[in-house]
Amino acid sequence: MRDGEIVVEQIRLIVICGPTASGKTSAAIEVAQQVNGEIVNADSVQVYRFMDIGAAKPTAAEQARVRHHLIDVVDPDEPFDAAAFARLGRAAVADIAHRGKVPIVAGGTGLYIKALMGGLARRAASDPAVRQRLRHDLQEAGAAALHARLAGVDPPTAARVHPNDAVRILRALEVFEATGEPLSDHHRHHRFGDAPFNAFIIGLALPREALYGRIDRRVEAMVAQGLEEEVRGLLARGYGEDLKPMQSLGYRHMTALIAGRIDRAQALETLQRDTRRFAKRQLTWFRANRAIRWIAPADIGALLPEIRAFLTCDHG
Repeated sequence: MRDGEIVVEQIRLIVICGPTASGKTSAAIEVAQQVNGEIVNADSVQVYRFMDIGAAKPTAAEQARVRHHLIDVVDPDEPFDAAAFARLGRAAVADIAHRGKVPIVAGGTGLYIKALMGGLARRAASDPAVRQRLRHDLQEAGAAALHARLAGVDPPTAARVHPNDAVRILRALEVFEATGEPLSDHHRHHRFGDAPFNAFIIGLALPREALYGRIDRRVEAMVAQGLEEEVRGLLARGYGEDLKPMQSLGYRHMTALIAGRIDRAQALETLQRDTRRFAKRQLTWFRANRAIRWIAPADIGALLPEIRAFLTCDHG
């Protein structure tokens, strides 16, 4: 056991993942009611208090049907990341299983789910002196030149980092110069090392046009339900637009509207567009996991016999 980490031995759980607006909440509730389960939220915005409409949190009625965990656990100005999620998520899963219920992890934040299921990479060493020198080099030569330097010492990382992404370029060069090990090698050697759960992973998939239609309608519904007023309330509480959760979908669009940088039609159009793009990125992430069993949202009920068999059979 690492300091501060809860390690749970091979608890069986269900994971329901997929892109935004694919029906994860409804599917998770249906499964939970059929298998005596409780739901662990795996959405990176639903963990924040006061962010309800834009985060598409389960309604009070939905939360009354099935107990939910990791919703409203931090304020918008409190730090929260995948490591914090993994720690709290594992504690929640252990508690649910200890009480004889089935943990059901549901959400669309792929990194959070991966952290919960397999742990996170140990952070590579850093060196403030190296970092300061690299920042000077950045000011003198520019991001493109440092990206070229990175390509010479760590081609895999350079290939996935944009030439203008100065933050990640600097970090990768710092790791290499401080440790002598490319960041890509560090990740390959150290990432996601433990696997405490036996998981049945379900992905919800829809034809692209159907998914995009659902996204557009959801955005319209959020605006109609008062997303702008929710964001005004957050700003009035002192939560500035520079905060990480305030930069998430919906919140940054409404902040721009409130500030007068865009009009209402632009806010709606760009929010729909950006949400569609986000869903595409989510699908790319999840499609890389070959353990996911993909089904149409409407077919979740037909999968229940397999879910029950997974929960009850001896998997060795």
